[in-house]
Amino acid sequence: MKLLKTVVHVALSAFLIAAVAETCALAKKDPINKDVQGRAIKGYDPVAYFIQGKPTSGTKEFEFKWDGAVWQFSSAENLNLFKADPEKYVPQYGGYCAWAVAEGYTADIDPNAWTVSQGKLYLNYNLDIRTKWQKDMAPNIERANKNWPGVLEKAK
Repeated sequence: MKLLKTVVHVALSAFLIAAVAETCALAKKDPINKDVQGRAIKGYDPVAYFIQGKPTSGTKEFEFKWDGAVWQFSSAENLNLFKADPEKYVPQYGGYCAWAVAEGYTADIDPNAWTVSQGKLYLNYNLDIRTKWQKDMAPNIERANKNWPGVLEKAK
């Protein structure tokens, strides 16, 4: 009887481990790149890239939850602009590195590595990657558009 209990225990443990492993393998990356606090763009103000023309930290005072992320703003004016038309200001590719998406994967970003082109915000992993991104931006955008959101399925 003791041997039977041990065999059943081992079998159940193996089943649970396999089930958890399969669930993890099937999980896909979040469509919005967020930090551990759930903030998009690491707490930077998405509107500021367009209006102020530079990366600007947001604050908890001007915070808005949208599309599963917390978006922070540097002013009430920027917050209101975002609320009126979020799609106009959100970064492309969920705020993941645009270069990485063009290459077929996702990567985190540096809020200081940014480009606004044709009314869209693109973020990159760092300033060196931004230089690569900008060098051939039109073909990079075309490749990234083809890869998005499929790269989320590949991400772990």
